[in-house]
Order: sequence, then C-alpha cells, then structure tokens
Amino acid sequence: MTTIRLHNTKTRLKEDFVPLDPENLRMYVCGPTVYDRAHLGNARPVLVFDVLYRLLRHVYGADHVTYVRNFTDVDDKINATAAARKAAGDPRSLEALIQERTEETIGWYHADMDALGALRPDHEPRATEWIGAMVAMIADLIAKGHAYEAEGHVLFRVRSYKHYGALSGRSVDDMIAGARVEVAPFKEDPMDFVLWKPSDEDLPGWDSPWGVGRPGWHIECSAMSHELLGASFDIHGGGIDLQFPHHENEIAQSACAHPEGGFATYWLHNEMLQVEGKKMSKSLGNFFTVRDLLDQGVPGEVIRFVMLSTHYRKPMDWTEKKRDEAEATLRKWYAQSEQALDNGQVYEPVLAALGDDLNTASAIAELHQLSRADDLVTLRATLSFLGFMEDGIPSWAVGVDLGNLADRLYALRVEAISTKNFAPVDAMKAALADAGVEVRVSKTSVELVPSVGFDPAKLEALK
Repeated sequence: MTTIRLHNTKTRLKEDFVPLDPENLRMYVCGPTVYDRAHLGNARPVLVFDVLYRLLRHVYGADHVTYVRNFTDVDDKINATAAARKAAGDPRSLEALIQERTEETIGWYHADMDALGALRPDHEPRATEWIGAMVAMIADLIAKGHAYEAEGHVLFRVRSYKHYGALSGRSVDDMIAGARVEVAPFKEDPMDFVLWKPSDEDLPGWDSPWGVGRPGWHIECSAMSHELLGASFDIHGGGIDLQFPHHENEIAQSACAHPEGGFATYWLHNEMLQVEGKKMSKSLGNFFTVRDLLDQGVPGEVIRFVMLSTHYRKPMDWTEKKRDEAEATLRKWYAQSEQALDNGQVYEPVLAALGDDLNTASAIAELHQLSRADDLVTLRATLSFLGFMEDGIPSWAVGVDLGNLADRLYALRVEAISTKNFAPVDAMKAALADAGVEVRVSKTSVELVPSVGFDPAKLEALK
C-alpha cells in the first residue's frame, strides 16, 4: 500500500496519514460561493483536492472514501446580483431571481470544473438545504454558553473556546490588535462572530427562535460537515485564504457544539495563484475566469497540467510560457499513448510522489521519465489516474497522420544529401514549423510531432 504523508496545517508538521476508519474515510473541502463564474484561483483547490481524492480512492478503494464539497448559496453578493436584475426591470420576485442566479452559477461551475477533469464529489450540499441543521447547532451553542443573542443577531463567544487561534497560530488579543474586525455595539467582544443575522422583507430569510434571518458563513460548513461526515472526520481542506477566519471559526463552533468529536484530524491548505508573477486582480488587468481560458481555446487538460506542475503549498504562477509548454508536453504524451492499450497499472514512482504530501510537481517529473522510457501502457494508465485522457485522446489533441509527410521529408533529405540541394528540405521544414509541427531528424528517420500552436489546416498546402 502506498504510504501517504500530509502536511497538517494544525500541527505544522508532515505526518503519516492514518484514517480514523480505513473503511470510511471522509474529506470535506470548502466550495464556492455561487454568485459568479469561477476565476482561475478558484480552480486551484478543486484540482489539488481532486488529486488527493483520486489518490485516496486508489489506495483505500473508491467505496471507502466520501468527499464533500459545499455550495454557499446564501450570501450578500448573490442577493446584490439578484437585486440588480430586479432594479433593471425584471418583474419576478427577489427569491426567484436568487434561485435563478444560484442555479445558473452552479451549472457554470460544474461545466468549468468538468472541463478541467475534476471528479464530482460524493456530496455537494447547498447551504439552503441545511438551514434546519444550522439553527439547531446555533441553539445548542447558546444553551452551552458559547453563543448569545443580541438585537436579532446570534454571535459566537470566541473567548469561550480556549484553543481559538491554534490553527492560524495567533492569540485572540493579537488578532484584535492587528485585524480588521466588524465593530458592532451589540458584541460582547470585538472578535465574536455572527452565527445568525436578521433579514428584512427584501432579503431571503428563514424562521428561527431569533426571528426571520439567515445564517452566517462559518456555521454553514460546520453544520453540513457534521450532518454528512459526523463529529470527527479525516481531512478538511481549502485555500490558505480560508485558514483565518473561516476555518478557525469552524473549529471553534464545531468543537464547542460537539466536544465528543475531534472535527477534522488533518488540515490542508493550498497556496494562492499569481499571473505572470503578480497577484491576479481586475485593477491589474490580469483577472480571468476558467471559462475565459476555455473560450480562448485553452484546453482544460492544459489548465490542469499547469496547475499541477507546482506543489500545492507553493504559490502557483500562471504564465503563457507554462501554458505553451504544458500543451506541447500533453500533445507529445497523447501521441505516444494513442495506440497503447488501456489496461496498464499506475506508475509506482508517481504514486510515491503523490504520497509525499501530494507532490504533483514531482509526479509530473516522473511522467517525463516514464515517457522517455517508452512504457506507453503505463504512461496511459498513469495519465488517466491523474485526470488526463480519461475518455481517450481529447479532440484538441487527436493526432493527425503525419506519417506521409514524414516519409516525404525523409525522401527529400536523402535526395538532398545526394544533390547537395537542401532548399526543398528547408522549405518543407519551415512550412511544418509554421503549422506547429516539431521536426526530429535522425540518420535513419524523420519524426513529426504536433507542438504548441499546432494548426492542421496549415498542412493542407503540403498535401
């Protein structure tokens, strides 16, 4: 069995992964707030934990792993988008417009993440489906003295949980001194956070003991993870931007509501994404969504490859150079694997790399070695395991039969060696290069390999 070691944010150590129950392994990852298209940074945790999910299923068996990733469909940004549509003249109710927006956005999200080769989780709970569980959890926290009602709000009493700050490594007093916290006159302490807030008649709301309102963000994940995975589960993951306050608050309220459990044993956080060495932002003009790239013709497999080329705990820099190199590499590997039987075993060095704190960069380096070894059956099986070419060679990489052109170029070369006139050879090589075809020449053969910018239409002139 492949040994798995993971860097646990909670302990700041790389630890052997020992599941609570090898027959019932459980993982929760914070999902998107569904108010708009997923940007490129949103895709990174999806792909990181998709690879971990695949590894866990491979090692422990698909029937023994449960993966939950939620949809946050209660949010002020969703409300604002729906209100803007209504203000623009849409006659439907705000509730109907909110429902339309969330359904639309979830559909976009599924389509975009599917295009990246990400497996769907076993459960994708929506926050609106679990309001009852959230209300019950909040009431329990009040009863235990960990939360209090104030002016229609319910707030978590942070200082009632003595381990608050352990995940992020900061004390409550340090957080108050350095953090931007919401100042409200009804708070007992500046660090106390909202579990429930009131809704007026223009906003979505649900009945509760504290009046019509809606849940705070943090309580959603605590309630849904408990309902679907129990008071103790194995792995909780998400982007490093969620470590504080979201995950810190999750731990506090879950530990206080369910002291009999341990909540999550291992915490994994992926680092952030940059574009050409800079933080992605609209103000810099380097902000784009996954759909933007797909619509520009960037294959989902290429996006996936670039993402996995960097270890998840390091900042990932998206560059045009990496994109081109990824496309060229995948074209080469797909061309190699096209005729291979789909019955191979996953390459053990790749499994070992992933077992070492999900080192996808090292796994890709091992794939390069495997490609050079020409073990095509194993290459194809390993690519499929990593989320590439699971349904065969993708349409964008379907090989064009370049054999005839290779034979013609070889014949021209043989003739040129005899006549000392290499002009026809050079002309054909230039035309092939213009079509995005790499020419590899040896003493006995010519090999043509589709590369970056491959355009089969440009080969028509050579036929």
